[in-house]
Amino acid sequence: MPDTPGLAVRTLTPDAPADAPPVLLVHGFGSDGTADWVDTGLAAALAATGRTVIVPDLCGHGASPVPESAAEVTAPALAADLVAVMDQAGAATFDIVGYSLGARVAWEIPSAAPGRVERAVLGGLAPGEPFTAVDIEALHRAVSDGTECEDPFTAAIAGMVGAHGDRAAGLALCVEGLRSVPFQGGPWNAKALPVFVVGENDDLTRGIDGLAESVGGARLVTVPGAHHEVLAGTGFRDTVLDVLAR
Repeated sequence: MPDTPGLAVRTLTPDAPADAPPVLLVHGFGSDGTADWVDTGLAAALAATGRTVIVPDLCGHGASPVPESAAEVTAPALAADLVAVMDQAGAATFDIVGYSLGARVAWEIPSAAPGRVERAVLGGLAPGEPFTAVDIEALHRAVSDGTECEDPFTAAIAGMVGAHGDRAAGLALCVEGLRSVPFQGGPWNAKALPVFVVGENDDLTRGIDGLAESVGGARLVTVPGAHHEVLAGTGFRDTVLDVLAR
């Protein structure tokens, strides 16, 4: 697992390469590339179609370094890291699949790499910024010394982050960085409109139809499952393979 621009990156190389750009897979918050893409089989399924598949761990996640400041883990900063990964891979153009936080970060990439993003599937994207509701000081206290959070949502995030042991402080910085530059939509600057995929029981994605309309009527696909169930489902996998087919 070589390090590329500071990040841990896995690359799956097909046995019979297709005449198509590589695919960048971007995982969700508190997860990593192995859990979201390798263990679910989607990375292998894409490689089987002849695609080179690039699977990084975001800063603060998986085997990648822990951030030293929240500024390193805003969505634009995370997107810049991923563009550097694709630069080092020699990818003039590429497709993207992102889920949850991965979709949020993927939204920034066409602006950070003009003219290079071809097709994109954005799964589980919240049309707002959930982390703006976090009491960030309370979260840091909870992670550092176990102080209980009065706010239920902050307590839930603290529980999720705290489960990662010595990685918890870095994930708390990720929350701080992401909430400091909240998602506000805006133009989609890739060659084609993204395809949004949401679970039919995913409350986090409520209102995504408005976001899809705002970028010119992007396709919205609803599949079975709640937020944590969609990635492993056949509906999501089939949509990704269909959208990225060449």
